Amino acid sequence: MCFPFCAHAFSDCATMRHIPKQEITLTEVIDLGLCRNPNTAAAYASLQSARFTKNAAHSYYLPSVSGSAGAHRSHTEDDDWNYNASLSASYLIFDFGKRESDFAQTLATYRAAGFDYDETIQNFIYSIVGAYYALLNMDANVLSAKSALTVAKTAKETADKKYKSGAVARADVYKADTTLASSELALERAKNNREIAKGNLLNILSFSTNESIKIKDMPASFGSTAESKNIDELISVAQKQRPDLLKAKSQTNAAWHRRNSAFLKNLPSISVNASVETTDTTVGGMFKDMTLKTHGSIGFSASMPIFTGFLNFYNARSASADYESTKYNEENISNNAMMDVFTAYQNYKTAQNVLIQTQTLLKSATENERVTSGMYKVGRATMLDWQTAQSELVDARNQHNSAKYDLFIKRAAVALAIGDIKNGLKDNK
Repeated sequence: MCFPFCAHAFSDCATMRHIPKQEITLTEVIDLGLCRNPNTAAAYASLQSARFTKNAAHSYYLPSVSGSAGAHRSHTEDDDWNYNASLSASYLIFDFGKRESDFAQTLATYRAAGFDYDETIQNFIYSIVGAYYALLNMDANVLSAKSALTVAKTAKETADKKYKSGAVARADVYKADTTLASSELALERAKNNREIAKGNLLNILSFSTNESIKIKDMPASFGSTAESKNIDELISVAQKQRPDLLKAKSQTNAAWHRRNSAFLKNLPSISVNASVETTDTTVGGMFKDMTLKTHGSIGFSASMPIFTGFLNFYNARSASADYESTKYNEENISNNAMMDVFTAYQNYKTAQNVLIQTQTLLKSATENERVTSGMYKVGRATMLDWQTAQSELVDARNQHNSAKYDLFIKRAAVALAIGDIKNGLKDNK
C-alpha cells in the first residue's frame, strides 16, 4: 500500500535497479521512497496484522459451531462397528458487556496501528525532504565554489599582469596564488559534501550510493498551508490530526476497555447451546443390520468463575494500572507535541528572518567584491583587500544557500509537527 499522497510516477518503482536518468521533482522522489523503503513496508505489514486481528474480533458476535465424527470396532465375538457423528453450536447471549469491551479494545488497537503507520510515513517523508534540500544546498555550494574559483583565477591573472608591469610587488602574486589554491580546495570540499548528500538521499530511496541523481530545485511555495496560521491555530490543528497524539488517545481507549474486560471476567455469562448426534451400529459385518440412532439437545447454560487462584483479581489490577500509565503517557505525548509545534514555528519564523538577512548580506558582499576588484585594477586597493572581499562573498553565498534551503526544511518541520506534511506537499506546485 502506498501513502495516499503517492502519485505513482514510476509504475515499476518497487523493482527498479537504477535511479531514473531524467531530472526528478520532490514529489517523484517521495513517491520512489514510499514505494521502496523497507521501514514503511514493515509499518504497513503491522497495520495489516492489526486489521486482521480486528476483523477476527467480529467472531465475538457470532455463534461457534463444531462437529466431530468417529468409528470404532469392538473387540467382541460379534465383531461390531460403531459409528458416530455430532454437531454442536453455542452462542453467547449475555456477559455484562465483556464482549463489547473486548471488541472495542481490538478496534482501538487497530486505530492506534493506523496512526502509527501514518506517523511512520510522515517521518519518512520529512527525512526525504531534509535529504532532498540538503543535496540542493550542496549543489548550490558547488556552484558558489566554482564562481569563487573563477574570481580567484581572474585575480591571479590581474596580479601577474600588474607585477610584470611593475605596478605591484611580488607579494601580490603570492597572495593571489594562495587565494587560488584555497578556492580549488574549497571546490573539492564542496564536491565531496555534495557526494555525501547525494549518497544519503540515494540510501533513503534504497538505491546504490554509486548512482547519479538529478533533482529539480523547488519553489518557495512548499508548506504554504502553515504560513497564514498563528501558533494557536497550528496547535489546534495538531491536536486534531497529529498521528502520535491520535495514537496515544487510541491506546488509552484500548487500555480503558482492557481494564473493563478484565473486571467483567469475574461476572457470569449466559449462553444457549444446541447439539445433535447420530450413532450407527453394525452387526455381523460392514453394512449389515445397521442400527441408526439420532438424538439432540438444546438448552441454556450460565458460568461464573468462583476461584481462579487470584488470577482474575490480579489481571484486573494490572489492567487498571496499565490504564493509568497510558493516560499519563498520553498527557506526556501531548505536552511534547505542543512543544514540537511551538519550536518548529519559532524556528520557521527565525529562518524567514535569516533568509532576508542573508539576501542583504549577499547583495552587499557581491557589490563590495565588484568594487574592490575594480579598485585593485586601478591601484586604489590592495590584493589583501580583494582577498577579503572574495572571502566575504563566498561566505555570503554559502550562508544564503543554507538559509534558503533551511527555510524549506523548517517549513516541512512545521507541517510535520502539526501532522499535515502530506497536504503541505500537495500545495507545492
